[in-house]
Amino acid sequence: MFGRLGPMELVLILVIALVVFGPAKLPEIGKSFGRAIREFRDHSNKVTAEDEKEEA
Repeated sequence: MFGRLGPMELVLILVIALVVFGPAKLPEIGKSFGRAIREFRDHSNKVTAEDEKEEA
C-alpha cells in the first residue's frame, strides 16, 4: 500500500508543510527532525555495541 515516495509526492508534502507551518518555521522543524534522527541513530548504535559486548 505504501510504496516508495517519488519526486511529486515529496513536492506535495513540502508544499503542505509550507502552507501549514509557514516559511519561517520550516528550517527549525528540519533542524529538530535531523537532531531526532541523529539521537536515535546514536542510541541504536550504543544499544548494538552493548549487545555485542554482552555476547563476547
